[in-house]
Amino acid sequence: MMITKEKTTQLLKNGHVTSPKGFTAGGVHCGLRKRRLDFGWLHSDVPAAAAGVYTLNAFQAAPLQVTKKSLEKEHLIQTIVVNSANANSFTGEQGIKDALEMQKMAAEKMNVHTDHVAVASTGIIGEMLPMEKIHKGMQSMGNDKLHSAENFEQAILTTDMVTKHVAVQTEIDGKTITIGGAAKGSGMIHPNMATMLGFMTTDAAVDPNSLQHALREITDQSFNMITVDGDSSTNDMVLVLANGKQENNLLNENHAQWDQFVNALKLVSEELAKKIARDGEGATKLVEVNTIGAPSEIAAKQVSKAVISSNLVKTAIYGADPNWGRIVCAVGYSEQPIETDKICISIGDIEVVKEGHVAYFDESEASEYLQEETVVIHIDLKNGSHQATAWGCDLTYDYVKINASYRT
Repeated sequence: MMITKEKTTQLLKNGHVTSPKGFTAGGVHCGLRKRRLDFGWLHSDVPAAAAGVYTLNAFQAAPLQVTKKSLEKEHLIQTIVVNSANANSFTGEQGIKDALEMQKMAAEKMNVHTDHVAVASTGIIGEMLPMEKIHKGMQSMGNDKLHSAENFEQAILTTDMVTKHVAVQTEIDGKTITIGGAAKGSGMIHPNMATMLGFMTTDAAVDPNSLQHALREITDQSFNMITVDGDSSTNDMVLVLANGKQENNLLNENHAQWDQFVNALKLVSEELAKKIARDGEGATKLVEVNTIGAPSEIAAKQVSKAVISSNLVKTAIYGADPNWGRIVCAVGYSEQPIETDKICISIGDIEVVKEGHVAYFDESEASEYLQEETVVIHIDLKNGSHQATAWGCDLTYDYVKINASYRT
């Protein structure tokens, strides 16, 4: 069964990162965690054109540095290996050596070129990677009995409560093109990505340079528009692999259906981003902030981010308190041009601010709306034609509990 999202793209029910042709994935428990799966892999039958974006944190983790360097050589990736529980970050020269060893071991196990292996890690910062356990995980790679997209999704999680996966299909050059994705992320989530890993796959043939340009643009509109707690991690990475198994004409900016492909890839990114925001540590609600009428795209983004990042707004939403003043306050410190006598704000369909003045509304009705699992805030600056959407979650007591005992 498929659910139509738009005329040319369909969202697959139960779609995942191996829905595209020519991809397999798996995950096992290698001992980094007490009981849960903690080592995963994603593999393409053939080398795939690849693109990547990475955290802007100055302390980039060793796996990220190794992957980035390899990807820049040929823009090809065939295998991705991921461990959770240990970030291999802030681990110096030994951390780089361990990441390179992971890359080499995976290449040998899967019989691929070393530079065609991407390495990713997530978990506690500053602890050396127990390589004997990684060796154990590597032995399971390529085992047909362990092929499972769900196991891969489980293996990359840390404090996440649920797995995050999606896939869409669209027709290009008369061929059915599939784009799938998996991600992890729950805490330490803030624009410029966060403790977040995202992996997207497609069986389309795509020019790697065009794919890189598209991924950067899409990331700024999806993964970089979510926040949970304002912290940006050292291990953020989003990778896209396009293996060309559907044998369409090579997609690039000059292809007649390029925009269609980019929009489909954007849909996958947005769905994964929203799943991350909804699964914020201790969260009970997904919060969406739509800003329209802005003088520039940057202004629209900054206003939406300011509101979605406000701890006061997030706690008010958790408590189902329609405290519109906190929203106004966040808009005001967004450092964007605001004509204060024009702004309009609605919580759901309930208008709370109209042309710079309080709009008298039924507080009990607004409070009832704020108890829903998805809360949407609409902001109209009435000062231009640009718009942007950001996603986040409420801030609860459980967030403090989870992070107060993260290492223990």
